[in-house]
Amino acid sequence: MNRPLWACVLCLASPLASASMLGNLSFSPCTLTSPGAGVPIAAHCAQFEVPEDRAAPDGRRISLSLAYVSAATAEPEPDPVFFLAGGPGQSAQESYPALADAFSDLLKRRHILLLDQRGTGGSHRLGCAQVEEGDVADASIERAAEAARACLATLSETADVRHYTTADAVDDLDAVREAIGATRINLIGVSYGTRVAQQYLKAHPEAVRSLVLDGVVPDTLVLGQTHARNLEDALERQFARCTGLPACRDGLEDPMAHFHSLDAELRRQPRAVHYRDATTGAPAEAVFTHAHLSGLLRMYAYQPAIAATLPLLLSDLAQGQSDAAMAQAQMLLSGMDQSMAQGMGLAVMCSEDADELVPDPADAGTVLGAEFVQAIKAQCAVWPRGRRPADFREPIAGDTPVLLLSGEFDPVTPPRYGEEVAEKLRRARHLVLRGQGHNVLGAGCAPKLVARFIESLDPAALDVDCLDRLRATPPFSGRYGWEP
Repeated sequence: MNRPLWACVLCLASPLASASMLGNLSFSPCTLTSPGAGVPIAAHCAQFEVPEDRAAPDGRRISLSLAYVSAATAEPEPDPVFFLAGGPGQSAQESYPALADAFSDLLKRRHILLLDQRGTGGSHRLGCAQVEEGDVADASIERAAEAARACLATLSETADVRHYTTADAVDDLDAVREAIGATRINLIGVSYGTRVAQQYLKAHPEAVRSLVLDGVVPDTLVLGQTHARNLEDALERQFARCTGLPACRDGLEDPMAHFHSLDAELRRQPRAVHYRDATTGAPAEAVFTHAHLSGLLRMYAYQPAIAATLPLLLSDLAQGQSDAAMAQAQMLLSGMDQSMAQGMGLAVMCSEDADELVPDPADAGTVLGAEFVQAIKAQCAVWPRGRRPADFREPIAGDTPVLLLSGEFDPVTPPRYGEEVAEKLRRARHLVLRGQGHNVLGAGCAPKLVARFIESLDPAALDVDCLDRLRATPPFSGRYGWEP
């Protein structure tokens, strides 16, 4: 059987294997790691140079970081899998180690390609200390605009932020596809990565063999417009599980009522807190604010197994115990600058969404509040806009095989988004995973279903009964967890 040049890779039996070629690109052995992800991943890495502005090919050029994890077979299939990370602002290579187990079945026959989207990871990262390390106690709209202005001033020394959009990423992805000699590719997008995948399909339908969309962002969606409402709905559903269980309700009362009471109190008067740093163990002092509280609820809601602890956390706060919550908030915030390139996120949202964002008075009183949209608009008022294609908001359609995955309790891309996208596709199937949150690619038997789908291209034929074994994590009813 004839294979393209890139499929004839040298033996990759160990991380110390020699350099290899994919198409006309030379790769060297490397290791992929990320904080808390466990075992490092053996891979092969290369740099791929592109113009920052394709309309000015003789201008500044930037280097994109590309890696692949080798298939287990000596003769991999000619259509590799590209993993597209979320955010916007996350690195595919840094995100992959935590998800590696979800790709094990796919690696039996195909390489996994990891292109850090421009502005993230090793691809001319647009990171801003002013945004990422800003004092969360000062979460005002004015502070948001000041942080964006300072971020832009720093980044403008080495980047034109107008050219770090989804459309630019689509062009980069297709250039890489051509360079490795792949006629067609399979795309797996997570969260914001599903936007990239859908935009790529519209621009290059002939190059897409299949799509897997996990945590679906419809192209019709103005990113950020429904964040407050979606989070509120997810938390209300999660908290209703506590109020519906006598042990949780009687011991911890109503979590949402606790939140509203605490939020009002903390907006009037933040709490001075003595606590122990969660990473160093050293004693520390800080001020616990409503922004810390909403940040904890927002980020914990992404994973229901962690959200199950929120009723207990809110009960402790309602009784004046703030040290544990402060330690958790600081630990969470300290990792944000490592995982998210905030400048790249602003480049995407300010170019593609900000002009269509409309503050909704109904968001007042929610966990994120009406200020969330107002802060984005304030930041984008000082941020240069890049291009948004004319067909950007048009939904994808046609007969490309597509598998869509959603979590029942997803606080940012709820299942109705997956249903909306699937309606326009003739060969699509949408699976809602019981009890799960955001990013469900690795949950239960989902990895095997994804591998079978990419192999068969027949979503309708998948036997998904194995997903029935998934269950929601019960809410904590006390310090020892949930009831037996």
